[in-house]
Parts: sequence; structure tokens; C-alpha cells
Amino acid sequence: MSPTPVPPATPATPTTPLTRDALAAWSVKAIDAFGRVSAAQAAPDQPHATYRALDDAYAGLIGHTLFTILSYDGPHNESTRLYSNLPADYPTGVKKPLSGSRWTDTVLTRGEAFIGSTPDDLREVFGDHALIASLGCESVLNLPVRWQGRTLGSINLLHGAHWYDDAPVAIAQALAQCALPALLTRPPDAPDVPDAP
Repeated sequence: MSPTPVPPATPATPTTPLTRDALAAWSVKAIDAFGRVSAAQAAPDQPHATYRALDDAYAGLIGHTLFTILSYDGPHNESTRLYSNLPADYPTGVKKPLSGSRWTDTVLTRGEAFIGSTPDDLREVFGDHALIASLGCESVLNLPVRWQGRTLGSINLLHGAHWYDDAPVAIAQALAQCALPALLTRPPDAPDVPDAP
């Protein structure tokens, strides 16, 4: 099975239709997630407060084992890890060159969310797939953060196999955009943000 690019603002189709109560529960969780991230944006310790709030919001809304935030430098064709909830395995400040893959085209060029559902999907697009697998992660949801037609960064969630197949992608993508102020205001020569506790 190949990773599935999901257009922005189009939720993945759930295998079981949501009941009225389930839809109400999702709405409450989403409103809570947006509220917590919005409140964090007022904190003085930026961008870390916003990144940590996004980590917590996605953990409660969708779930993840590994959560990272990356920025992208188009002219230098590289990414920089700005935040990680597992800093021992995925430390911040690490720069990696970008390859011209289908993932790069989907997330960075077209600005669409990307879902990989299985270990084979991850092997196809990530050079560090063995480390990912060692953490128990077998699926991914990558959400671009866009500004003026460009992808400035991405929110990256990894978890067990098929975890994101029925994810509410439209809600997840909208929440990702809450990282935009932190990405826009971080000077290129700023010191690395602190790792997650």
C-alpha cells in the first residue's frame, strides 16, 4: 500500500460513520485543542510554548508516539527540527537535506497532508525508518504549515500502523496552521528551542 496524500481541508473518510454523539465529542475536543494553543500563543516563552501546546493538543485530539515540528529552508533545500517530544531519539536543531521524493512533492510543494499507514509506507519515504520503527511507530500524518503559497514547516505525528487512516485531517490541518506565528517570527539565526520535557 502506498502512502496516501490527502488534500488539505478534506477529512479522511471514516470507515464507520460518526454518530451524533461522536461528532459532538470531536467538536468539543477540537475546540479545546484550539483554545489551548491560542492561549499558549500569548505566553512569553515563544516559540516553545506554542510548540508544546500543539504537542499536547494533538496528543489529546488524535494521538501520537512521536511528535516533531520541522521548518523548511527552500534555498538551502534542507529541514531543521524545531521541536520533538522525544529529544533523546529526535533532538532539536538537527538539519537534514531534502530529497526530491513523492513526500517532498506532496507536503512541501503542493502543501497537502500526507498519510503513510504501514511500515512499508514509511520505508518508502523516510531514510530513518529503522529508528522510527524502533519507537513503535508504523504510520505517519504530516501536516504542512503554509504561508503565501509556500510550506514553511510541518507538524509530524507518528504512531502505530493505520493509526491515522481515519484521522480528522481537516481539523488536524487547521490546527497545524496555529504554528504559523511561531514559524514566521523565529529568526533564522535563533538558538534552538528547548527540547520537550
